[in-house]
Amino acid sequence: METRLLAIRHGATEWNHTGRFQGRSDVPLSDEGRAQARALAAALRREPLRRVIASDLSRAYETARIVAEPHGLPVETDARLREFDFGAWEGLRWDEIVERFPELRDRARTEAVLYAPSGGERFDDVVERVRAFVRDFPREAGSITVVTHAGVLHALFAVLGLHAPDGRPLRFSPGSLTTIALGERSSGEPARLILFDHVPARDSTDLA
Repeated sequence: METRLLAIRHGATEWNHTGRFQGRSDVPLSDEGRAQARALAAALRREPLRRVIASDLSRAYETARIVAEPHGLPVETDARLREFDFGAWEGLRWDEIVERFPELRDRARTEAVLYAPSGGERFDDVVERVRAFVRDFPREAGSITVVTHAGVLHALFAVLGLHAPDGRPLRFSPGSLTTIALGERSSGEPARLILFDHVPARDSTDLA
């Protein structure tokens, strides 16, 4: 029995466009983000989805709702799939964060494993709640979609012992799909990466 985990990063928001850390801020999808969600729905229209589970933040929930609609599936929510609590970083761009916290100057914006925002969650905190989600994750034949956030996807890879292919940096684009095969729990079979950070092409009516 093979369970396929279709891990989706939510579509873009205006804060994604401006490079702001949105974390627990409930920022809605932008028009581009909705177009990305529709492209994901079209790409997965013939996929035999069994369940759709999402973060309860609106940008992830709306992406999940658009993906689930062609399948007639409800969207389940799980708070463990929420983005980092970015604390003092919330709503700031990386240059503004570095200005306030100059000790971060030599770090890359995308190094989620090193995140430890003042008043927020460390990467290890996110890993622990994602580990709990994976422990409870249903193992059944077919595909289960999880719609979440970049930080959670970094943590998911850490929990499952996965890496980006071909030495690529571990980055997840808005509106992207990453497919993971999960073996049976009892066999201890490791997770296997099938598709990484794939952004489906949008219909011409969504391209401006």
